[in-house]
Amino acid sequence: MGASDFANLPHIGAAVRRKEDYRFLTGAGQYTDDVVLAAQAHAVFVRSPHAHARINSIDTAAAKAAPGVLDVFVGSQVAADNINGLPCGWLITSTDGQPMKEPPHPILAQGKVRYVGDHVAMVVAETLQQARDAAELVAVDYDVLDAVVDVRDAATARAPLHDIAPDNHCFKWAIGDKGAVDSVFAQAAHITKLDLINNRLVPNAMEPRAAIGSYSRANDEYTLYVSNQNPHVERLLMTAFVMGLPEHKVRVIAPDVGGGFGSKIYLYAEDVCLTWASKKLNRNIKWVADRSEAFLSDAHGRDHVSHAEMAMDANGKFLAMRVHTDANLGAYLSTFASAVPTILYATLLAGQYTTPQVYVEVDAWFTNTAPVDAYRGAGRPEATYLLERLVSRCAWELGLSQAEIRRRNFITTFPYQTPVALQYDIGDYPACLAQAEQLADAAGFEARKTASAAKGLLRGIGYSSYIEACGIAPSNIAGALGARAGLFECGEVRVHPTGSVTVFTGSHSHGQGHETTFAQVVAARLGLTPDQVDVVHGDTGRVPFGMGTYGSRSISVGGAAIMKALDKIETKAKKIAAHLMEASDADIDFANGEFTVRGTDKKVTFGQVALTAYVPHNYPLDKLEPGLNETAFYDPTNFTFPAGTYICEVEVDPATGVVKVDRFSAVDDFGTIINPMIVEGQVHGGLVQGIGQALIENCVYDRETGQLLTGSFMDYAMPRADDFPEFKLGHVCTPCTHNPLGTKGCGEAGAIGSPPAVINAVLDALKPLGVKDLDMPASPARVWAAIQQARA
Repeated sequence: MGASDFANLPHIGAAVRRKEDYRFLTGAGQYTDDVVLAAQAHAVFVRSPHAHARINSIDTAAAKAAPGVLDVFVGSQVAADNINGLPCGWLITSTDGQPMKEPPHPILAQGKVRYVGDHVAMVVAETLQQARDAAELVAVDYDVLDAVVDVRDAATARAPLHDIAPDNHCFKWAIGDKGAVDSVFAQAAHITKLDLINNRLVPNAMEPRAAIGSYSRANDEYTLYVSNQNPHVERLLMTAFVMGLPEHKVRVIAPDVGGGFGSKIYLYAEDVCLTWASKKLNRNIKWVADRSEAFLSDAHGRDHVSHAEMAMDANGKFLAMRVHTDANLGAYLSTFASAVPTILYATLLAGQYTTPQVYVEVDAWFTNTAPVDAYRGAGRPEATYLLERLVSRCAWELGLSQAEIRRRNFITTFPYQTPVALQYDIGDYPACLAQAEQLADAAGFEARKTASAAKGLLRGIGYSSYIEACGIAPSNIAGALGARAGLFECGEVRVHPTGSVTVFTGSHSHGQGHETTFAQVVAARLGLTPDQVDVVHGDTGRVPFGMGTYGSRSISVGGAAIMKALDKIETKAKKIAAHLMEASDADIDFANGEFTVRGTDKKVTFGQVALTAYVPHNYPLDKLEPGLNETAFYDPTNFTFPAGTYICEVEVDPATGVVKVDRFSAVDDFGTIINPMIVEGQVHGGLVQGIGQALIENCVYDRETGQLLTGSFMDYAMPRADDFPEFKLGHVCTPCTHNPLGTKGCGEAGAIGSPPAVINAVLDALKPLGVKDLDMPASPARVWAAIQQARA
């Protein structure tokens, strides 16, 4: 079945209500903290109050003697049990041919702490309060060292974090032809330059991270309940790389997950500590992060400092671009940390444009901050922010409109090979821009600007034309680029005797609505209703395998695996139907839940075939096994490439610096859309996160001490509903050419395309005052200061 056939099936494109919402809205969801096991103890982690320090000694005697305490664990015990450190899942090779520097990342600190919140000890007690009280009694003697938190200071820091990286440098990586780019720049008619910072963010999912470690002496098996986006990968990393356990002896269960945004992809130290200690104590052990702990210990996002240049001809045609980025990795390499500023960032810097030459160089550094890893978009927002800020600056310097410079440089012929490795299969970028301008009423902007001026306000309009690469595939290419795991997906379709279906998928939902959209896919293929299809995910004990959910891969990769399993189901079901109707299976057609003999009025229903498969009284047993259950793996042949154009209008009060987003229009090309209601919700959520970064969110460490200054919601501003206008959404559809559904992915787009649209709008508003640059977030204080500086 091709993508065009699939798009025309019943249920596809229908706004089916989310099946999972009933249990969520009635309080029947089960999150990790809702799981209560017998004889369950509680863990509390003693965390470093210093950004950088040697550990001279740890005295646990008083804590161990405290009421209810079962034990206190420290790094020396971890080392004695040969528990390895946390692994990085992506190897980057430096430009000199050397592998990146991979310092150990112990689950409990050994000899040194490297950021505020680093794990020093784990206290396990009968109750949570007893564990908290005892944790206060753990006495640690620290020898405080100098800290570095700003990536621009990393190379000159007086106290390096790791012996393996005495200059705090992890790797230098590059892509593109530097000589060719430099040659073009030497002859260019115009060069635009831009320095910018992509600010660090804290993910802040509704549900903080949580885990329960359990061990059964009866069968020497472990179970880990965890708030995680990819339980199979969690199990693989923990067993094969950290604890040295047989994989079949560990079951990872990720129940309902209350948001992740990337921060719950990884194997965290807490997960390993609980699993390891559950055997040592023969107890079930629970840990749930409080919000302050989450601020300190969850993997953060973004944190790039970049310089970018665009070479153009006299007509504004892009000829070459060169970029240098310093990426802050934090104190340790998190699971995908090394891939974010390289493979997931630099390869997207061609954007939607026909720039013939692009050269990107990335230096990655260790600092005394929480590890930095993938956060909604993972490298793609950083690339889009840099490129779209630069493109808008090019337009302003050449006297072109933001729309015109994009139209002059858009890719219009596909497939298109970019100069930074990726090949786009299909798209229609001019159509997205045209629809966005129509939705935004761009033609009426000048009148609205005049009306704002009459109120003493400055109005600006900003554009952003983004593209992202989703699916992270295929496995052989990803492996060649450094991935240490496959990036396929698994799907199992189990048809029951009554004709209802259970689907087992390696993708995992943390808010995307998989239980609905995957049911729609299966129902459409088999002629059922979505209510007849149940979806199971998040349990390594029930799902054959899977690589989880991130990178907007679920429907395009996980859904495609299910489609392949359905192909097998249909093939076998046709053989059964042919036997029942005394025909050749080559003459059997299947549509709308019925098998028919081509050219006749003979037919049997899918339900009849399902029952026959399990009650095989009239069955070709010499040719077919009973049952109707199939499993398939799908490894994509390419990334998918969602794209779109966003247009933002803001009003700025020059007296206070307050920025109000007055209008926001977003047009996306996600290929085939399974459920438009769910897609709309995903885009809304992404827009809120992206605009939040642009205007108010900012993770800040004290530059001298390394203390987290934005460690609570009192200091870290989160966007609220009244910060936004009614979003106007539109869609263009160019179905993906290489997966059976034609889908591209939608979960990250809003967070990718919105930040540059907002900042470009703010700068457009401030341009008459002489303000040329402004880094995110465009808070009132920053905007007001920029205005005062321009006026000085």
